[in-house]
Amino acid sequence: MRVEKQAKRFFVSGRVQGVGYRYFAMDTAEQNGVTGYTKNLADGRVEVYAIGTSAQLRDLARELRRGPALAAVSDVDEVEAEVLLAFSSGFSLTYER
Repeated sequence: MRVEKQAKRFFVSGRVQGVGYRYFAMDTAEQNGVTGYTKNLADGRVEVYAIGTSAQLRDLARELRRGPALAAVSDVDEVEAEVLLAFSSGFSLTYER
């Protein structure tokens, strides 16, 4: 049985920059077998682009709402996204240009 992969973008608001949130997101994604990237946005949010099964993405979303100890997550907006093959083989930290 083939499991269908899907992609989502999570936009995380609150005290999420400068508190290790991107590293938390990357570690959590890797532990759950999710690929993609995370980056700080100029507006103070963190974006997490994730590719995985619906169960993997649901588990990731739950953890993103919790965040690391020093973070204070106020909101997580979740939107469906296109599966981008360039991000299907690992998880990385990137920077907004």
